[in-house]
Amino acid sequence: MSTLYVSPHADDFRSQTALIAAEFTPPSSRPRVQTGGGTLLARPLPSLVTDGGLVLAGAASVGYFLCPEKMAGSGQRNSALVRQWVSFAENEVTPAACAWTFPLLGMLDPNKQVTERAQTELKKVLTMLDSFLKLRTFLVGESLTLADITVACSLLLPFKYVLEPAVRKPFVNVSRWFVTCVNQPQFRKVLGDVKLCEKAGQVNPKTSSLQSEEQVPKVPGQEASAPQPKTEAQLKKEAKKREKMEKFQQKKEMEQKKQQSQTEKKAKPEKKEKKELGVITYDLPTPAGEKKDVQCAMPDSYSPQYVEAAWYPWWEKQSFFKPEYGRKDLSEPNPKGVFMMCIPPPNVTGSLHLGHALTNAIQDSLTRWHRMRGETTLWNPGCDHAGIATQVVVEKKLWREQKKNRHDLGRDAFIKEVWKWKNQKGDRIYHQLKKLGSSLDWDRACFTMDTKLSYAVQEAFVQLHEEGVIYRSKRLVNWSCSLNSAISDIEVDKKELTGRTLLPVPGYKDKVEFGVLVSFAYKIEGSDEEVIVATTRIETMLGDTAVAVHPQDARYQHLKGKTAVHPFCDRKLPVVFDEFVDVNFGTGEMKAGEGSCTVDWILEVVRHDLEFINIIDENGFLINVPPPFLGMKRFDARKAVLEALKQRGQFKEVKDNPMVVPVCSRSKDVVEPLLKPQWYVSCEEMGRQAAEAVRSGELKIIPETHLKTWFNWMDNIRDWCISRQLWWGHRIPAYFVTVNDPSVPPGEDTDGKYWISGRSEEEALEKAVKVFGVPAEKISLRQDEDVLDTWFSSGIFPFSIFGWPNQTQDLRVFYPGTLLETGHDILFFWVARMVMLGLRLTGKLPFKEVYLHAVVRDAHGRKMSKSLGNVIDPLDVITGISIEGLHAQLVDSNLDPVEIEKAKEGQKSDYPNGIPECGTDALRFALCAYTSQGRDINLDVNRILGYRHFCNKLWNATKFAIRVLGEDFKPVAKAQLCGSESLADRWILSRLSLAVQLCDSGFRSYDFPAITTAIYSFWLYELCDVYLECLKPVFAGSDVAAMSVSRSTLYTCLDAGLRLLSPLMPFVSEELFQRLPRRSVQAPPSICVTPYPEASEFCWRSEEMDRNMEFIMTIIRTIRSLRADYNLTKTKADCYLQCLDAETVAVVNQYSPYIQTLSSSQTVNTMQSGEPPAGCAVAIASDKCTVHLLLKGLIDAEKEISKLSVKRGELQKQLEKLAERMGKADYRDKVPQKVQEGDAEKMKQSETELQKVEEAVENFKRML
Repeated sequence: MSTLYVSPHADDFRSQTALIAAEFTPPSSRPRVQTGGGTLLARPLPSLVTDGGLVLAGAASVGYFLCPEKMAGSGQRNSALVRQWVSFAENEVTPAACAWTFPLLGMLDPNKQVTERAQTELKKVLTMLDSFLKLRTFLVGESLTLADITVACSLLLPFKYVLEPAVRKPFVNVSRWFVTCVNQPQFRKVLGDVKLCEKAGQVNPKTSSLQSEEQVPKVPGQEASAPQPKTEAQLKKEAKKREKMEKFQQKKEMEQKKQQSQTEKKAKPEKKEKKELGVITYDLPTPAGEKKDVQCAMPDSYSPQYVEAAWYPWWEKQSFFKPEYGRKDLSEPNPKGVFMMCIPPPNVTGSLHLGHALTNAIQDSLTRWHRMRGETTLWNPGCDHAGIATQVVVEKKLWREQKKNRHDLGRDAFIKEVWKWKNQKGDRIYHQLKKLGSSLDWDRACFTMDTKLSYAVQEAFVQLHEEGVIYRSKRLVNWSCSLNSAISDIEVDKKELTGRTLLPVPGYKDKVEFGVLVSFAYKIEGSDEEVIVATTRIETMLGDTAVAVHPQDARYQHLKGKTAVHPFCDRKLPVVFDEFVDVNFGTGEMKAGEGSCTVDWILEVVRHDLEFINIIDENGFLINVPPPFLGMKRFDARKAVLEALKQRGQFKEVKDNPMVVPVCSRSKDVVEPLLKPQWYVSCEEMGRQAAEAVRSGELKIIPETHLKTWFNWMDNIRDWCISRQLWWGHRIPAYFVTVNDPSVPPGEDTDGKYWISGRSEEEALEKAVKVFGVPAEKISLRQDEDVLDTWFSSGIFPFSIFGWPNQTQDLRVFYPGTLLETGHDILFFWVARMVMLGLRLTGKLPFKEVYLHAVVRDAHGRKMSKSLGNVIDPLDVITGISIEGLHAQLVDSNLDPVEIEKAKEGQKSDYPNGIPECGTDALRFALCAYTSQGRDINLDVNRILGYRHFCNKLWNATKFAIRVLGEDFKPVAKAQLCGSESLADRWILSRLSLAVQLCDSGFRSYDFPAITTAIYSFWLYELCDVYLECLKPVFAGSDVAAMSVSRSTLYTCLDAGLRLLSPLMPFVSEELFQRLPRRSVQAPPSICVTPYPEASEFCWRSEEMDRNMEFIMTIIRTIRSLRADYNLTKTKADCYLQCLDAETVAVVNQYSPYIQTLSSSQTVNTMQSGEPPAGCAVAIASDKCTVHLLLKGLIDAEKEISKLSVKRGELQKQLEKLAERMGKADYRDKVPQKVQEGDAEKMKQSETELQKVEEAVENFKRML
């Protein structure tokens, strides 16, 4: 086993780097760790000694050796990136971090100049890192690598000791990344909880200095001795280091003096710091609904508040969102088709969250796309009355404000209070939807308790009742004592327990014990015998009416016909024999009784005709039980019964028992199975039809990963209980009939004959007269007090919103709908019921396709929960909010004080500086970019900010374009080629054509990441980064014809690019589109009703052009990389491109002006044969082209040779390590083929790199 020697110092980040890397290795190959040992090894710590005697020293070398291969970078490119970051940490981060923190730790004498210089350097590093991490979670690829470990560890000291909140505030992305890293399990195991600095100050070192050598560890059989004297080589090395440091300090001081003297000679104005994106507001007077003024000058930078102002009211007033827009008559067929989608109606109970924002971002993008394609488009808004949730919220509000409950007010007064609350809150939801840019037809907005929809609900119930689909039955229901209502099966969460567990239950101060099996004895009447039974709910024994044993159980055959005695009352319990009993469970005997168990119900009522005693009432209190248990709360009785059995000597044992506890998803109460008469919907036939519709392809569910679940649920569907014991909701239109006539016997509640449904009481009375054959005056009716399950009204939403059962024009035009888009979490709550009820009541499917998007979770993968503090209002992401503002929202919520404090901690952890202003467009674009079929979305709010910067890029690009187009520019009537386009023009039009194709296929297949990637890449990487830069020399030149062609191409790209973007970013695309000239005076007034780009219009794709430009961009990136390596920030160098063949020379020559412009080269020279001049840096761009950058006279050759010598040493070590591993006798037999291939590739790569390094060293030597 290898041994890892590390420093004992608690803050030695280099040793911590090695220890963390070791945590990622498999346990079998993890080295043993020993503190100290550096002196004995004559190596700096950390050091690793392998079994073969190889000694590796330094965090980087040890880290590379220990971490798994994939963490060193998968593939050649990522591997190179990891090496660059490790080098960056060692050469750039560590010196500045140590120089700033060591004086505070007492490891260096304070030096103000050195500290200030270090602060400046580290802030530069952090600024660069922050920019790099804007759109990234990790430094290389999508998972943690050695790069993250090394850089994060090099920043440990600053984050712990000097980067106070105010200092790290500008580096929000770095802070997010750093916190993500140090919270990984492997980091936490080594570092524990890393607390970020709150206030910088002097720190007492925890052990010896980081710079001092640790104590020598004790060697077996040898007493500890004083530290060994340093070797001559070590002393020479230290002296050389001191000499170099002194020279460095002298050089720096000379530079400072020189700079100071120059400043005194000519005082220059201070360079302004780069301004952060600020808030700019639109203040021009614009009446609501009037068009925004776009004639004024564009602000300097993008600001969401400026851009989003005034557009939505104008869109509404112009009726762009109505399907009637641009059409004379809706009933006339539209050759381009009809698109109709209804919104999943959000609950009226409060504000929207990011899950709703995702739904609306996707739905609005689809709606806008269909509208721009010229289809008759309707996205119908609505709001759900949310029976249980709304009643709970209003009752809490009543109690908080008036100390009253609903019973104090009475039903009618309470419902008035709910309507009052709805009118306050409902508008907020619609305001949020408008703020999100949702292009809904607000004139068609519906609320599920509106008269039109209530009539449809009533009609649906009456029809289904008359057809026998809805029926009355007394069954065990899932009862929530805290809600005082039945709930459906899919509103019950199954909480799995492995053993004894304490769970919180509403209404109980202490947690309640579950997950145990209690055994106790029943005495057999007339004998000393006893029978031991086991139960998971000991309190239910108070309602036992029998003891059940298995007929084959030999132990109890002699008890046939005998009875047991109940210990707390005079009830006799017959011993019954039933195969239902599991001999292997508990004691092998079952108690039977109490209306709180489905098994008891089967045993007693169904199989043995025993009395069924209900011992728990609707509020969770015990009834029909002997004192002292009568009136106790159900879980208080649990303790009391157990104690009473112990006192009587009938208690036997308690042991752990894996079990499932049913928990109400709404109230978190433990669900009780209670026997109650309720209304049910027969679902078997409707479920079969719904499953068949999908099997036949008539209904399509996307993605198909949900098909298995759909069929499983539909094929095994149970009848649906639709009664809810609430006041808020659609009161069930069913009446119990009492007949005052001796010829008609009194009816039972469970007898369906005595229940009559009717659209009104008068209609129900008429029906009753016909059914019972007696005069109306002998009949009295009592309407059911219960209301219908909220999902019943939601289930008919797709057609009730159009006036069903009346045959309206909207119903004829828009039903069935085109698409149902929603989260996969309500597939059965809502989607299945819409399909079943739609088929049953209208004979048609309510929609043709169902697209199910992922569920939004927070950045840690947790579900959004108010008590976790991670439920975020989309408006807070759009406008920004401070941490104090987030806390204030919690105080105004319905959370308990304990939950509020827990939620505050969650907010502090996730949003220590609050949420920055991102804007609607950035939020929408981010949500669509995250969406991936079949996966949950772990949404990091900080990453949304990156898309605001993208908006700023769009803004600046359009601003530049408007300037170069000029005031007199008039685009041609149709986008087309003139034949004089340059290579850059033809290339950007080819890329635009590809973007149009990708967006079209993305929308058709609901592949939103493909759409966002296509748009983002076109605008940022192709139009802004390449094409606009290529245009600058054109517009700086004098070729008028070239300028004219480039202007036309640029306009085409902007016009089409903004239209591609419009469905996802409606505000910024409208703002910029309105500032561009139009191709004709008949052009549509808004981008949202302008045709979406189609592939038939943009047909300029050239794969050859794309290949050539990609090859040229590879050369440009290689030149840029060389320039960065040698820090040529402003200096232009001559570039020599050595090409493989004449064909490559021809291509490079064609594009050489673009290479020169985009790589900031002085000249670009192509060559096929011959040698470039001496003194060039060399890099291979591809197998066809090598780049030579002339550096002679531009850089310090000695310094470069020194750096390359270090690199050469590292490569040689890597090659030695690989050679040793590959040279082992059993290597070919034991190591998998893939690993052998990887090793061979690494060997080849390292040898190539070493060859390049040696060539570069020779190259620099020639410059001396």
